[in-house]
Amino acid sequence: MNKFWEGCLPAPAIRTINDMQPVLAVPGAYPNNNLYFMYRDLSKSDSDKKWLSAHLLRFDLTRIPPGTISGEFAKTKGHYHPEAPDGRGYPELYQVIHGSAHYLLQKEDLSDIVAIEAGEGDVVLIPPGYGHVTINPSSEELLMSNIVSDAFSSIYGHYEEKQGATYYEFEKEGWRANPSYGDINKIRVVKPKDLNCIGIPAKTSIYDLVGDDEKLAFLNKPSLLDDFDITP
Repeated sequence: MNKFWEGCLPAPAIRTINDMQPVLAVPGAYPNNNLYFMYRDLSKSDSDKKWLSAHLLRFDLTRIPPGTISGEFAKTKGHYHPEAPDGRGYPELYQVIHGSAHYLLQKEDLSDIVAIEAGEGDVVLIPPGYGHVTINPSSEELLMSNIVSDAFSSIYGHYEEKQGATYYEFEKEGWRANPSYGDINKIRVVKPKDLNCIGIPAKTSIYDLVGDDEKLAFLNKPSLLDDFDITP
């Protein structure tokens, strides 16, 4: 756990194996262990908390211990975001604090499927219109932060109906297509996009953006991203 947050976190929301059964590559009768932990609506000061609330934003931490289930790497459940009032899907900003992450993104029409390989300090933007799953592909714990609009609820149903994302990632064989999707595009594997175009320098702490109206405005007004190449 990042030293700053040690000892000052609220009780987490927890995803267990039972919670994840609908999206596992190999559902089964496993022990109902905890898979990952979500610490929501965090702030380092009362003034930051007030600013985030006033701007309909939320800062979270997620902790994913290493492990596999029938060979599949530990992962989050996966979800889509609804459209904001301007007609674009809400985006989200992530950063790896410790460990490594594979962010598996898929457009709603499945025209693009991409895995972003991120390491410590990397910042990853989930663009409008993409669903996403986070995978811990290493033997270390993954700790990541995110900033997202607090004006919507995530949509999990599609991932549950399709038994997960378009691809699963296994410890030994790597990426395996999910047969529930039928004939799908080959997965692209990339490094994190340079986000300088939207005012977020590489390796910057995304928490340091709290209080900056201009740089985080796109999280509630995603059409502000329309003039930039943010394709993963």
